[in-house]
Amino acid sequence: MSAGHQGAAQAPADAVTALLWRRSAPARPGPKPRFSVEQIADTAIAIADEHGLDAVTMQSVAARLGTTKMALYRYVPGRVELEAVMLDRALGEPPSTAVGRDWRAALGAWAGGVHERAAAHPWSVELAQRPHVPGPRELLWYERGISAVVDLPLRGGEKLDTLVLLAGHVMSVVRQSSGGPTPEEDLARGLAPILAERADDYPLTAAAFARTEATAPDDALRFGIERVVAGVGALVDARS
Repeated sequence: MSAGHQGAAQAPADAVTALLWRRSAPARPGPKPRFSVEQIADTAIAIADEHGLDAVTMQSVAARLGTTKMALYRYVPGRVELEAVMLDRALGEPPSTAVGRDWRAALGAWAGGVHERAAAHPWSVELAQRPHVPGPRELLWYERGISAVVDLPLRGGEKLDTLVLLAGHVMSVVRQSSGGPTPEEDLARGLAPILAERADDYPLTAAAFARTEATAPDDALRFGIERVVAGVGALVDARS
């Protein structure tokens, strides 16, 4: 849900778009298709959740479905298109933004929702931060997020940038947490013997890390969301 580094080689955008935004095909006479794109993507998601994104291949998905790799190409043209559908389904439906709700609380809830979905599927962060075509669910996340700030004196690009800042922070926290639930404390423990020996060289850093033991596991997430929202609030106040 945010711009990021250039990822793996991308399939033609029109092929990804055609799969993500396909219309429901009318029922046809004859045998019912054995699989659906959604079923294939959900199988790939299960593999990624268990073993990581690198474990997802057309072959591994086919094996789990009890079919051949070539049979899957009838439904999904290739790995990149499959990953696009995986990301959109992993994001799921965004929470509704209550009409009349304070925009600060609504933005915080939106960012919390992004964190919940990304934390459930940490591999999705890599896909979300690649240049990509958004799917229906991802675009709905943007729609719901913009609805929280639609009445603020912000330009269209600024509204989008607000969401990108929040999503980028959230996904950075998820990426850092992928190695464990308390990345700040883990880093502090790893650096403790180094900073104890070199405290005179890095006194400010040593003091800062000494305080991480007392922070809540989600403190970085909360702190970043609140600071972005506060910054937007300052801009809104200045323009008002």
